Amino acid sequence: MSDNVRLDKWLWAARFYKTRSLCRQAIEQGRVKSLNQRVKPSRLVKLGDSYTVQQGYDLRTVVVTGIAEKRGNAQAAALLYEETAASIAAREEAQANRKAAFHAMAAPPTKPTKKQRRDLEKFRQRQLSSPFSDDT
Repeated sequence: MSDNVRLDKWLWAARFYKTRSLCRQAIEQGRVKSLNQRVKPSRLVKLGDSYTVQQGYDLRTVVVTGIAEKRGNAQAAALLYEETAASIAAREEAQANRKAAFHAMAAPPTKPTKKQRRDLEKFRQRQLSSPFSDDT
């Protein structure tokens, strides 16, 4: 284990992103921050450093607990960092909110009745016949 590891290599070894090029892109796009400041891919990682990493919809705040230069298995990668309790709670709450929003926007469980279909058809016809047309 080396004490001088670049941030992009550490993110790759900790399995936050699948490739080093994806790590580099995420860092350059501002998805990885330290103390709410953008960082560079060449930044050296130290034990105890705190990083905020955005992965898709999830935002994780992690503290570096180990340093590795090479990518290992998932169990070894899990030992390289520790996610803060506040980060876990916020991530779970955001996930629950996304799930609730999805179910709220889902299609109604039943199809419209005959009367509702007629009303929809009337509405569509009124929308198609614009009051500004030259039919007068």
